[in-house]
Amino acid sequence: MSLIKCMENQTTSSLAEPVIQIAHLRTQFGRTVIHDDLNLEIQRGEIFSIVGGSGSGKTVLMRQILGLETPKSGLIKVFGDDIHAPKQPHLEHLHRRSGMLFQHGALYSALNVIENVAQPLRELNSLPESLIMDIAYLKLHMSGIGFEHAKKMPSDLSGGMIKRIALARAIALDPELLFLDEPTAGLDPDSSDSFVNLIQSLHQSLKLTVVMVTHDLDTLFALSSRIGVIADKRMIAVGNAHEVIQVQHPFIQTYFRGGRGIRAMEVLAPTNVDAKTVAGAHYGK
Repeated sequence: MSLIKCMENQTTSSLAEPVIQIAHLRTQFGRTVIHDDLNLEIQRGEIFSIVGGSGSGKTVLMRQILGLETPKSGLIKVFGDDIHAPKQPHLEHLHRRSGMLFQHGALYSALNVIENVAQPLRELNSLPESLIMDIAYLKLHMSGIGFEHAKKMPSDLSGGMIKRIALARAIALDPELLFLDEPTAGLDPDSSDSFVNLIQSLHQSLKLTVVMVTHDLDTLFALSSRIGVIADKRMIAVGNAHEVIQVQHPFIQTYFRGGRGIRAMEVLAPTNVDAKTVAGAHYGK
């Protein structure tokens, strides 16, 4: 499949509503250019994964979408609003419509579990304490954390529990848009599989749009509706896994068609990816 054909398949449905629109994005720090003419649309309801090599600007792009960093030039729209427009009045409202799961959880070390989850609700300054606690306990339950852990401190938790509590905090405000930065990094295989299942369940039950940065191929293939690949300072391919792996680019050949990529796809084939096609391409058959 040609690069142009893969890019033409960005829209999963003609009726899909773009939640995020990025046009002609340029990111530059001093003389170092990270993104140059990067374009992308993310549709409502999908799980969109961003992959790329080290230094390609995956996390920077996510932070720009969140409004935490400002690009050199270009347009980023979230829910139809230009979030980097001067004196953007809707930015706080946009933040309330989105949640973020950081790579290492980023729990407040001085707060216990339930207080961590309650923190975004308290920042609203509009809810009674009894309701805040009810919502926080509900989000813990939805994330698979028993109430007996509510008073524990972050230092007493396993890596898997930290991820789940951080996820509970990320969905505390019932966001429409959820960002995941390396959601399964540092987890053992069983914990990783369990966390992937949790994300799938929440995505369906809460009707979330998910934007994920990950380098883990098992997580990538298990969760992604579509994948965007950053290389050469731009989005070189966008599509489902089967479409992306057919793009003839050195990074894609190395990343997806190496031994790890083939093993990950064999686990999921034939439902997600045709592993035999990929293996045949890899070995020149």
